[in-house]
Amino acid sequence: MLPDIANQTQAVEESLPEILMRIVSELHDVAYLIERIEPQLLELGGAEILASPDSMKILQGIDLAVQKTRGLAEFIDTVTGTVPENWIVDVATALSLVKLADMQKALGGGMRHGHSQPLTKVAGDFDLF
Repeated sequence: MLPDIANQTQAVEESLPEILMRIVSELHDVAYLIERIEPQLLELGGAEILASPDSMKILQGIDLAVQKTRGLAEFIDTVTGTVPENWIVDVATALSLVKLADMQKALGGGMRHGHSQPLTKVAGDFDLF
């Protein structure tokens, strides 16, 4: 029998618009991280990568992923403007399912509209997990 996750977490009630704006911030981070892949692929593969139809499909897929991620962020941001500030939800169970500790902290209010991905890390920095 699997343990009931909801019973293992303490209620964490927060304003829905606050939570949604944290999600917007995380989506913008994701778009930025994906966007950084393309120049690296071009650097690694050289100009010849642009001649390959399969490589072009991958690069177009990266562009599409960035556009979709930013589109979702803008959609949620716009919808959030219509949500009353007094709408409160319990995020404890949802937070317990987020596996990245920094993202869990960002979504849980540990950082107000912060970023779970340190965008200023220098080359050579890494996290052990």
